Parts: sequence; structure tokens; C-alpha cells
Amino acid sequence: MLSAVIPVLNEVESLATLHAELTETAKLHGYDLEIIFVDDGSTDGSWEKIEALAAGDPRVRGIRFRRNFGKAAALSAGFEAARGDCVVTLDADLQDDPREIPRFLAEIDKGLDCISGWKQVRHDPWHKVLPSRVFNWLVGVLTGVKLHDHNCGFKCYRREIFQEVRLYGELHRFVPVLAASRGWKVGEIVVNHRARKFGRSKYGVTRIVKGFLDLLTVYFLTGFEQRPQHLLGTCGIGAFAVGLVGLMYLTLGWVLVNLFGWNEAFPRWKFQPLHERPALLYSVAMLLLGAQFISMGFLAELFTAYYGRANVPYSIKARAGRWPESKPRPAAAVYESSGGDNA
Repeated sequence: MLSAVIPVLNEVESLATLHAELTETAKLHGYDLEIIFVDDGSTDGSWEKIEALAAGDPRVRGIRFRRNFGKAAALSAGFEAARGDCVVTLDADLQDDPREIPRFLAEIDKGLDCISGWKQVRHDPWHKVLPSRVFNWLVGVLTGVKLHDHNCGFKCYRREIFQEVRLYGELHRFVPVLAASRGWKVGEIVVNHRARKFGRSKYGVTRIVKGFLDLLTVYFLTGFEQRPQHLLGTCGIGAFAVGLVGLMYLTLGWVLVNLFGWNEAFPRWKFQPLHERPALLYSVAMLLLGAQFISMGFLAELFTAYYGRANVPYSIKARAGRWPESKPRPAAAVYESSGGDNA
């Protein structure tokens, strides 16, 4: 079975068309398809349209949130409800073309676990395209997962991924990065990007700031989740070393001036009193900053050791021999975000 998870926020005009395109693609290729619409707090009648589609098609199911919880929460709820072996996600604004789904599944058959769409030709204004390209380059540099379009909502996954990858906040765009950090195989394909016909984009300028902050979070989680002291301690030791070198330099200068009389031996040199030198304040500040980073690292290690007991720090791809059946871990839990917009 193939599951299509579609977050919805005020897209009433496009739902019927999207449903028709999905069912046509499923019929053409013989897919056993289920469609899960997740209404993320719509106020334009989108839920009533979803109810009508579900009443006329048993393959359609709907989930309605009490308010807008953000796209990550909508996707997480859809993933938990999905029953298919593969899950495809696409936006409800008709910019993603369902006719591309067979190409995603072909990549799954080749052995990939997560395939991201790449809108090589975009029908968006330049002030959205340019920051997106910079952001994608930065994600590739920091995480090593080099995709051309991390922000593309058109993706396909093996459902097992979401037994290990948790979504919260606005980390939905980083699922390929989080999956790759667990050893899943990630790839991308070029997809057809269509111009928006109805409604408006749900993202504004704040998306850039939020995306950068989320990137820092993902960089920390994928690189240092099990060893936070490696990052915080390294920053602390670096700052502490700079402060220590500065104080040693100032101490040496004080000794040469006050004990060996260098101020008289070299009258052209200007030796300021120690308390008037800005380097003293900077050195002490770096010492304190380094000590704080190291202390934070120890605290983070304590949290990791305590709360990480139930967290499996590895991913098993296959087993050999006879194993007792174990209850699978639940799919990604739905965590309430700060109420970010959906698209």
C-alpha cells in the first residue's frame, strides 16, 4: 500500500483537483493508495471539503487539528496514521505534480529509503529562490547531506524511518538529514514544479531565520546528540586557552616592567598599567566563557546519560536467524510547536 500524507492549511479550492490527480495516478499504475489529509487549523472550509471527499472515496481519511500546530505536527500525525509501506508527502496547493510519484517509487525499488524532490525549475519569486539556494548549500556544508532542495515538501519515504525519526518544531524539512544520520539511504530526483493557482504562500521572511535556527539544532542533534561535550567542551577549551594565553602575556609584561625595570630600560616603549589594558578584560572574559562552555558540556552529558537510557543509539537494517517478535516503536510523536505556519 502507498500512503499519501498531505498537510492542509486553507487550500479548499485545490483539494478536489488534487484528489482527482492522485486517484488518476493510482488507477493508471495500479497502486493501492490511501490519502490522508491533515487539516492544520484551516478556516476556509477545507475540513468540510475533506469530509466530502472522505464520504465519496473510502481511500480518503482526514485528521483535523484544533488549531494550527505547524507542518511538522501535521506530517507527524499523518505518518502515525499511515498504513502503507511507502509514504509520499506533498503540499495541497497543486504545485507538486502527483504524476511524479512513480518516479519516486522507482528510486525506492533501487534501494533508497528517502527521496527528496528537487524543484530545478521553480515558479517562485527571486526573494524566495535565492535564500533557499543559500540555505540548501549551508545545510549540505554543515550536515554532509547535499540535496538541492531541502525545503521541497514533495518527498517519499519508507514508513519504517518514522519509527526512529521524531518530528517536532519545524524539523520537517530536515527529515532526510535526520534519516541519513541513522544510516538510511537518501537521494533526490528532479520534479515538475507547477505555478500556484489558488491561495497564497504560508511562508514569509521569518522562514529564513527559523530555518537557520532549525539548521543549528539539526547540526547539533545529528553530530553531537550522544556526545554534547565534544562540541561544547571544544568551544570551552578554545575560549579558555585564548584567555589563558592573554593572561600569561599580561603577567609576563607586568613582571618585566615591575621586577626588571623595562620601563626605564626602554623609555620609548609605552607600558600601560595592567588595570588600564583592555586585554585584561578580554582575557578574563574568555576564561569565564570557556569555563561556562565546559560546565554546560558536563550538564549536557549528564542529561544524555540519564534520558538517553531508553533512546536506542543505533539503527538495525536486518536480522538473521530466529528472533522473537518485538513491538515496534511508535511512529514519530506529535509535539506541539510554537504554532508555525503550514504550506
